[in-house]
Amino acid sequence: MRIIFIGDIVGEPGREATREILPQLKKELNPDLVIANGENLSHGKGMSSEHMDEMLKAGINFFTSGNHIWQQRSIMSRMDEKDPHVIRPANFPPDNPGRGWRILETAMMKRLLVVNLEGRVFMHSDYDCPFRTIDKILADTAHEHLDGIFVDFHAEATSEKVALGHYLDGKVSAIVGTHTHIPTADSQILPGGTGYITDVGMVGIKYGVIGVNKEEILKNFLSQMPVKHEIADDGPAVFGAVYFEIEGGKTVKVEQILREVVL
Repeated sequence: MRIIFIGDIVGEPGREATREILPQLKKELNPDLVIANGENLSHGKGMSSEHMDEMLKAGINFFTSGNHIWQQRSIMSRMDEKDPHVIRPANFPPDNPGRGWRILETAMMKRLLVVNLEGRVFMHSDYDCPFRTIDKILADTAHEHLDGIFVDFHAEATSEKVALGHYLDGKVSAIVGTHTHIPTADSQILPGGTGYITDVGMVGIKYGVIGVNKEEILKNFLSQMPVKHEIADDGPAVFGAVYFEIEGGKTVKVEQILREVVL
């Protein structure tokens, strides 16, 4: 099974860069599934139903999300569809719209369990424990015939991400970190056969501050006064993704993808 996972897509520049790069990338790698984190898809704050459909047409098959997902209310009803194209973190409160995992089926009849989790360190919210949450999901789906298990851990602290990677090594096929928008240089296959990277990075303007207009962020750091976060739109865009090949439930190849495009 071949999977492309795209890091946090930030606003219109991120969507445009995805439209530019993804078609050629799919020709090169011929993936069975393209998954992306969409929690910053709409103006950097959440994911609207309209923008999700735009990215589905661009070639993405499925979306994970994170702490900003509820900032666009139109996505809530889409999460409760019979076959939703997006999940929210599984350790959010259970009465939230949607689900935290879904089993996807490829054209070649391969079945992939995709799980979304939210970190707790530095996140300032009372989420359930991601470690115990994934244990329960794995137990609940143990009867399913699965060809792979893929986890998006949307978290701030590198230590928490690395720890979950070791905790799940040999239990899942691959785990990617998202949220910080900065790609890490540690794509690898862990000893138990789990593909891993601490953070995939983002799709957004290169010379902003994690996709946001740098002037406003600098003003905030210098003055400690609140500023409005506007999506940067000046300069080239970066495209951060990771490619996995999974056989027998284990990762046999992992390749980091970092590209630039002039919008």
